[in-house]
Amino acid sequence: MISGIDISAGKWASFSAFVTGVIYALVTAAGLVRLPGPAEQIGQPYFALMECLILLNAPLMAISLAAVHYTVEHRYKIFSLVSVCCSFMMTAITSGVHFVIIASHGTYTKEYPSLFSFKWPSAVYALDILAWDWFYALAMLFGAVVFRHGRLQRSIQAVMLISGLFSLTGLAGVASGNMQVRNAGIIGYGVAGPFAFLLINNYLKKQPS
Repeated sequence: MISGIDISAGKWASFSAFVTGVIYALVTAAGLVRLPGPAEQIGQPYFALMECLILLNAPLMAISLAAVHYTVEHRYKIFSLVSVCCSFMMTAITSGVHFVIIASHGTYTKEYPSLFSFKWPSAVYALDILAWDWFYALAMLFGAVVFRHGRLQRSIQAVMLISGLFSLTGLAGVASGNMQVRNAGIIGYGVAGPFAFLLINNYLKKQPS
């Protein structure tokens, strides 16, 4: 049974996930506009802001999905549980990646680009793709299953499916070695994702506490 504390935490986390997601999208867009070429990495201060926003955004998403888990019918809890587990896997991997980048102040990126740069192929890039294009995608796709009743829930389901499927298509970039193809995944978690959590916030507001 969900408590008022669970609902409050979920509402706070889901709205915060929406806000930080929108800010992340705007910062990313600003950084992309100022790129000298398509093969270049986003520069400062945009890159540092993006790193910090990811560290904030990822756990907020996981908390939101955990709150949803407590509200769903028992027969669908296996799907919401898988969604929560995948979201925490995503959070753990991406937080580790971005904290290392921030804590090293870019030193590792310069000295060991094959491990710590965000140019393909590198270890941290591969791990971040694993986090967002695989675990985030699975969290969205399994989470979408539990929203079945009424207009709001069907809207949540549709946006979560769009978010998850676009994120999943980013894996095609890994298979082809073409990171321009992989950028399709950004639409999933960077564009559709924030709106999924805004709708989840509306859903949690309607839950009895």
